[in-house]
Amino acid sequence: MNNNYELLHTMIRVYDLEKSIDFYTRLMGMKLLRRKEFPEGRFSLAFVGYGPEKDSTVIELTHNWDQQEQYQMGNAFGHLAIGVNNIYGVCKMLVEEGVRIPRPAGPMKGGERIIAFVEDPDGYKIELIER
Repeated sequence: MNNNYELLHTMIRVYDLEKSIDFYTRLMGMKLLRRKEFPEGRFSLAFVGYGPEKDSTVIELTHNWDQQEQYQMGNAFGHLAIGVNNIYGVCKMLVEEGVRIPRPAGPMKGGERIIAFVEDPDGYKIELIER
């Protein structure tokens, strides 16, 4: 094991920072760990996660103030993965909140693990995996 490296965060660009913070905190159960405005650079950063940054990998939400339209999804990014208890209940709640679920909860093709895919407000795919 190499103790010289540690995965700190994954950064994603978001169009509406408030909507994204709400999605990741209220609907995905994360905490807003810190937020900072950079007026000279014309951007804001918000870090969300399930635990403190010193102990956990987190997501950095980057909002560029001058972005006039939604970001385009590239074809290289795959998805974020989040482990959940009661995946069917989580998906039901997300549907009630208007979250898009392109792949409803169910067994993985060729496997027994229960998964679902949901999309955040910017269209980033999130795989939910039953714990």
